[in-house]
Parts: sequence; C-alpha cells; structure tokens
Amino acid sequence: MTINGDKSRYKLRLRFYNDQPDSPVFFEVKRRVNDVIFKMRGGARKEAVPVMLAGQLPDPSRLVSQDPKHLFAIQKFMQLQQDLQATPKLHVAHQREAWIDPKTEAVRVTFDRHVLGEPEPTTRFSTHMNDSVRPFGDGVILELKFTDRFPNWMRELAETFDLVQCGAAKYCECIKMIGEERLADLVRNARI
Repeated sequence: MTINGDKSRYKLRLRFYNDQPDSPVFFEVKRRVNDVIFKMRGGARKEAVPVMLAGQLPDPSRLVSQDPKHLFAIQKFMQLQQDLQATPKLHVAHQREAWIDPKTEAVRVTFDRHVLGEPEPTTRFSTHMNDSVRPFGDGVILELKFTDRFPNWMRELAETFDLVQCGAAKYCECIKMIGEERLADLVRNARI
C-alpha cells in the first residue's frame, strides 16, 4: 500500500546513470498492483528529453532501441506525463550493488547505499548535488526481487536474518525530509 493507502499506483521516473552527454535517459513507468510490481522502460538520448516532455516523440535515431516494447514504454510514459501535466520535482540518487542470476535474470538482490534527494525542477541530468538530504542516513536498503516464484534460498535468508518485508520509498522519504511545502516552493520559484 502507498502512504495514502492505495493498493494500486504508478510512478513516472527518468533514470540516468552518469553525467556523460551521450549516455541515455530511461523513461520508466513503475506500477504496483497489490504486492506485485510491474516496470516498463525505454531509453532516449539526453538531448531528446525536453522535446519528449513537451509531448513530441523524437526522431527514431534519438531512441536507444527500436524494440516495440521500449517504444510502447516511452509512449505510455509520455501519455501519463501529459495527462498529469507532470514535471520534474526531485532528483533521487543512490549507489546500487546488484547481483543477478546469470542464467535467467529472474532473481536479483540489490543493496542501495548513500540515498540522496534534492529538489530538481529541470532536466539537467547531473549526478552532482548541492543541498541534498539523506533519508536513510548510513543505512543500506536490501531488495530481494524475483519473477514468478519466491526462491527457497531467499526464504531461508529472510528467516535466518529475521528480515521483514517493508517499504523503503526513496522518493517519498526524500520529500518528507525536505518538506512538501518547501519542495513545492523551491520548484515553483525555480520556474519563475
């Protein structure tokens, strides 16, 4: 459930991995229905992002892949973004250590460290932050991810270490630390 008690929700996210101008930006739609998470994404070159956020599909040469599922993800992101009139609000960053089953990619274990958040009303795509908050301090977020069936070894891991399923919503925790009103003011003032 969300902080509002919603069992179903979605979020829009632009994901990038570094400051390099020629590296891609991924348009992601992440949906949660009850306890199941669905994610779709498609990538584009950074220079295409402003045009896309204005509601126009870029020239195909500006897309990372011509795969129909990636194009569908971009179109879905753009539709939802236009319907909501969503604009950038917050930059969330973290260091991720990911372990993936090389045979199937159906199982992933990730450790997220150094989670940072900062108001960001633009699409500057820089990893540098000036005035960030650290909602989890020095804590590490462990995520056990799987497709279809919960692996037995994950169950044993959870039992051995008394792990409990809980949320660690990086975006929401950053907003809480910054303050909703302060974030809204910072974003509004940056656009004037």
